[in-house]
This record gives sequence, structure tokens and C-alpha cells, in this order.
Amino acid sequence: MASVNRANHKPQHETSTRRHRSLSTRALTRVAVFAALTAVGAFVRIPLPYVPFTLQTFFVLFAGSLLGSRLGLLSQVIYLALGLMGLPIFAHGGGPSYVLHPSFGYLLGFAAAAYIIGLVVERANERSLKTYLLANLLGLGIIYLIGLPYLHVILNNVVGVEFSLTRTLWAGMVVFLPGDFLKALVAARAAADMAYRLPF
Repeated sequence: MASVNRANHKPQHETSTRRHRSLSTRALTRVAVFAALTAVGAFVRIPLPYVPFTLQTFFVLFAGSLLGSRLGLLSQVIYLALGLMGLPIFAHGGGPSYVLHPSFGYLLGFAAAAYIIGLVVERANERSLKTYLLANLLGLGIIYLIGLPYLHVILNNVVGVEFSLTRTLWAGMVVFLPGDFLKALVAARAAADMAYRLPF
């Protein structure tokens, strides 16, 4: 009887390894899902001069909130890499030359924002609506912090359009603030409701 039990009993390290693999697969699946959602968000857009209004920001905030810092960052790095490799998943196409597009700085900001949002949530004492909203607003600030200077430099030095700092702020931030705040609020509400189902 003892030998039968021994034969049927799986070594603890095997169970642990399989569990670790399962978690890794699940994590990579989430990363892939949010990279894909960010790509889809690029096609849900309202055309505006120089920087379009898209749903990408919503999925970036959501990625940082639900995936955490490292996986949230990874989801956006994968999205950027695929777009720069030539897949037309940015708002205006794709390919290496997209780095000269005025809105590319915002895409770089996506990666940084997802990381910082995840970091804030991970270190918070509680994962409440307030925590997620503050993290999302900080993430939006980072996107603007990277995207606005990039927009200004590319427009003035590459595109050849004379753009003052005031015009840059208006075209690259002010017109988006109401919609971005709404996205931050909705993403925070959704993350607060779903976070307990998706532990980091």
C-alpha cells in the first residue's frame, strides 16, 4: 500500500514547477492581451491635427493598474516593438520612421506610465478607487511630460511647422484633458472592481 501511495504521489518540486509555469503562462497571456488592446485602441480615434484622440490611453492606464509595474511595462514595450517593426498598429501606421511622427513621444510615455502606475498600486496600502485614480492621473502626467516636448521638437525641427509652447500645450494636452480624466476615472473604477480577481 505504501508503494502505491508513493507511486501516485507527485513530488512537491514538480507541483511547484508546474504551478510556476502556469502562472508564467497566465502572466504572458495578460501581457499579450493588453498589448493587443493598446493596438486596437489606436483604431478607435477622433482625428485631430498632429495628435489624434484615441482609446489607447485607457488601455495603458488599465494595463498598469491590473498587470503591475513590470508586466504593464512589458505590454507596452511589446506594442512599441511590433509597431516599429512595421505592423500598422499605431494611429497613423507603423515602421521605424514613426519615431519622427509628432505623436511618437506619447507612445514612449505609454510604457513609462504603465510602469509607474503599476509601481504606485503595488506600493499602496490599499487598492481602492482613490489609489487607482491617483495612480492613473500620475500616469497621465508622465505621458504628457514625455509627449509634449517630443511633439514640440518634431513639429518645429522635423515637420517644419512653427509651433509655440502655448500652441503645443493646447494641441498636445489641453484639448485632451476632459477625455483623459474620464478615461482615468473609468479605468480606476474597473481596476478597483477587478483587481482582486487578478492578483499581481
